[in-house]
Amino acid sequence: MSSTQQAKNIRKGLSTRESRLLSHLAAEGHQIISIDDIEATLEVTSNTAREIASRLTEKGWLDRLLPGKYLIIPLAAGEEAVYTTHEYLIASHVAEPMYIGYYSALSHHGLTKQVPRTVYVVTPTRAQSREIHGVPYQVAMVTERKFFGYESTSIEGTAVNVADLEKTLVDCADHPEYCGGVRELAKAMVVADEQDCSWVTVGEYLQRLDNGAATKRIVYLADQLNIDLPTREALVESFTSGYSLLDPTRSEQGTYDSAYRLRINVDPDTLGPTES
Repeated sequence: MSSTQQAKNIRKGLSTRESRLLSHLAAEGHQIISIDDIEATLEVTSNTAREIASRLTEKGWLDRLLPGKYLIIPLAAGEEAVYTTHEYLIASHVAEPMYIGYYSALSHHGLTKQVPRTVYVVTPTRAQSREIHGVPYQVAMVTERKFFGYESTSIEGTAVNVADLEKTLVDCADHPEYCGGVRELAKAMVVADEQDCSWVTVGEYLQRLDNGAATKRIVYLADQLNIDLPTREALVESFTSGYSLLDPTRSEQGTYDSAYRLRINVDPDTLGPTES
């Protein structure tokens, strides 16, 4: 799924200090480094570290991904330094703290057949969405209260936080616009049920999230899909009084369902487990 960086110049030779720096950081397993890493490794000032990073970028040995963050271009990339790394490794530097969520997490857990081009980065801090190596990184800022339910996953030997299966469903119910809409969520719930999803945990996460629309969507879809929610009664009792759109990505036209406090703006027949 990775894109490829097109280097403008044939890369140039390294000085002894530059070679020592890159060898040391690569030996420690670093693929993406910061100015602080250069400063600490060579015991130089911040300004000197920035100058070194700039020279290595000009020579084709580093690729600037973000302010103060650089990708090490390995020898295997060849003289033209055509190389990139796994998008999730890059995403882990887009914001701190963060986790991979929404459509990206659906794909990670095998809950969708789609291969989303955009990488969704969830964070409680201010961060900027951007495009790196042709890949869009969409930052979804959430409150501290919603920033939970993720696990450390090894990506090419580096730990990256990814939403766990249950939180992926809950997050997508919270923001269907980040997962392709409610139909994608419905299909994901069917697959998750086959993967022994813990629906008790889903219920706990919904109560912790405390978002009425997300709770209504999960309960409604579970009923449509014949999925047993052990905490259904408690979830129904927590329904907020207002009506929420079943799918906020679609037209607001639809019928009001008082049982779920939802405006049903998607044909229920398209949400079944046989839908491809």
